[in-house]
Amino acid sequence: MHWTMNTLPLPPYMELGVQSLSGLLWTVLLLFLWHCYRMGSDLPIPGHTHGKLKSSSRRSMKSCVGTKCNARSKLSRSDPITPFISMETEEEEEEDEEQGRGYLTPVLSHALFPAQASAEAKKLYMALQEYAKRYSWVGMGRIHKGLREQVRLNDHSAIQKPHLFFLPDVPSVPFFPRDAHRHDIEVLEANYLAILAEFQAVYQRGIDSKLGWTSVGPKGQAVFPLYSAGVCVAGNCRSCPSSYRTLLSLRTFINSNSLGSAGFWLLWPGATLGSSYGPTNTRLRCHLGLQTPPLCELVVGGEPQCWSEGHCLLVDDSFLHTVSHNGPPDSGPRVILSVDLWHPNVAAAERQALDFIFSPDL
Repeated sequence: MHWTMNTLPLPPYMELGVQSLSGLLWTVLLLFLWHCYRMGSDLPIPGHTHGKLKSSSRRSMKSCVGTKCNARSKLSRSDPITPFISMETEEEEEEDEEQGRGYLTPVLSHALFPAQASAEAKKLYMALQEYAKRYSWVGMGRIHKGLREQVRLNDHSAIQKPHLFFLPDVPSVPFFPRDAHRHDIEVLEANYLAILAEFQAVYQRGIDSKLGWTSVGPKGQAVFPLYSAGVCVAGNCRSCPSSYRTLLSLRTFINSNSLGSAGFWLLWPGATLGSSYGPTNTRLRCHLGLQTPPLCELVVGGEPQCWSEGHCLLVDDSFLHTVSHNGPPDSGPRVILSVDLWHPNVAAAERQALDFIFSPDL
């Protein structure tokens, strides 16, 4: 049997012809444009989003949740335009955590803050709200939760209890390995000799408040600050230009908020700094040993450590810590360069928000 081309079935597009094919393509294109138009017109209007979503979702849950859902739906219907995003109660917070949202739910200005909170805590919370209005609530979940739980933290004893701000869910240990801030540690240790020479120069001029020195805590301790509460001490930095340039070359130095400081710390023989907590767990203190006589000890969270000249210690001072110099009277002071660095588990968005909340200008 012989087959010819006339007996073979032709594809549909050859039967339709070129003009019919182009018409079909135009039809598909118009349908696609119409679909895009409908999708765009269905987007929620700014300012009406939360009211529509919450009222509809609560009406759909009315038969399942009961009185609590009824109260919510009434509240959303009474104010259908204003976005309703309020601070969770303890029950609602537990429900949110069960649903995978937890503390990530943001709040707006009309939300209630714990009544027993201190004036300082309320001030910090207002600063967080102002930051969110200017920028965004994105990434602020841990800070929001920390401000709410600071009241509970201050009411019980713990080995780690920062007295100003505690950021939750931040893994921490009393002493961190060098790898946590390898770059900054290597920069400080590489400039050890220049930093030591500048300290010796300011030390030989004498320890006097008129010369830039300050006394902190009990007798036997003195500080020559280069940065104090996030503010550069200009006169002291001019006296130590190499140390100042070294600080500016660090990647994680806290120099834009009141949580960060840097300077030379002296502790005289026989002096002991009693047990205390640092202000926050969002930072690590880096101690560069400059002069370290024997029998000087730092105990953080029950773990003792000693300084070494030319080497750094990374300390989380939000743990309970003590400092002592039990060397002989002629051993001279223990001297370190103390620099506050960001905790490695604090995200960039959180650092920016904390710079705003703890700004020296606020």
